[in-house]
Amino acid sequence: MARQMMKSLTDGATVDEVFVALDKQLRANRNGNSYLQMELRDRSGSIAARQWNANESAFRAFEEGDFLHVKGKVQLFQGTLQMIVNFFEKVSPNDVDLSEFLPHTEQDISKLVEKVRSFLRKMSNPHLRALAEAFFMDEELMQAFCKVPAGIRHHHAYLGGLVEHVTSLMEAWDRLAPLYLSVNKDLLFMGIFLHDIGKIRELTCDKALTYSDEGQLIGHIVQGVEILNEKIACVPELSGEPFPTELMWRLKHMILSHHGTYEFGSPKLPMTPEAVALHHLDNLDAKVHAFTKEIEDAGKDAHWTPYNNLLQRKLYKGATPDTTSVD
Repeated sequence: MARQMMKSLTDGATVDEVFVALDKQLRANRNGNSYLQMELRDRSGSIAARQWNANESAFRAFEEGDFLHVKGKVQLFQGTLQMIVNFFEKVSPNDVDLSEFLPHTEQDISKLVEKVRSFLRKMSNPHLRALAEAFFMDEELMQAFCKVPAGIRHHHAYLGGLVEHVTSLMEAWDRLAPLYLSVNKDLLFMGIFLHDIGKIRELTCDKALTYSDEGQLIGHIVQGVEILNEKIACVPELSGEPFPTELMWRLKHMILSHHGTYEFGSPKLPMTPEAVALHHLDNLDAKVHAFTKEIEDAGKDAHWTPYNNLLQRKLYKGATPDTTSVD
């Protein structure tokens, strides 16, 4: 029997399927009765789910990232779909097809990474080209670069998300570069490639998209600088001369400042034209993608998305557009 995919669920649908459980919480309603709140997900999307009259035992019956066989019903509540769970039990990862649960890019990854290689190999700066080659020669690193997401929840949160995000930024900068001649074109291309490179160590994607222990302790910004240091050490062997110190500083600064502000995790504020351009390009792509994906995942019958804690708002999807022209 065909799998009951998350994106196919509609108001009133009866559910009897396996999903990944995330973000579990034991809450109390207005009457003081406990209920279990969680997010259920497969590769096609996610839904907020609740089990009424749940207790501590139910909360401890599984961990985030576990697979659950769930029975319940979908309902429309305040403009968004949610699932009321009547039954669940944990399922062994050996009994599921992981490809059904890990979301992935719809684009051809081989074509995406070839675009990245092409942009970087067109750089006129020989030191930056040699640095790019040091990355390309590391097959294990490049495989991880093509596999990991760009994030866990906020944007490009699926396999291949990082290379898709980087490609989008490079294509945008390639079009914008003629308008901003004061920005070093090559330096920004390299900064785009490097800004999230630390996510190959920060994130894992075995049975669920999550953080590695190293990632939680250190974070991708510092990890990115560490990876850059490792590859800069390889450049003299390829170019026959040491990597310029100031160029190294500028690249590190772009990694350290790309979140833009201290409150969003940047150890440094952008202090070069390339750094501020990278921050705004990155933020634009991330925000537009996050809004678009949130609306796509809202469900067929929903006019609004569920409240998103990261965005601190619901998003308006609207009714199905009326194709009838208005005179």
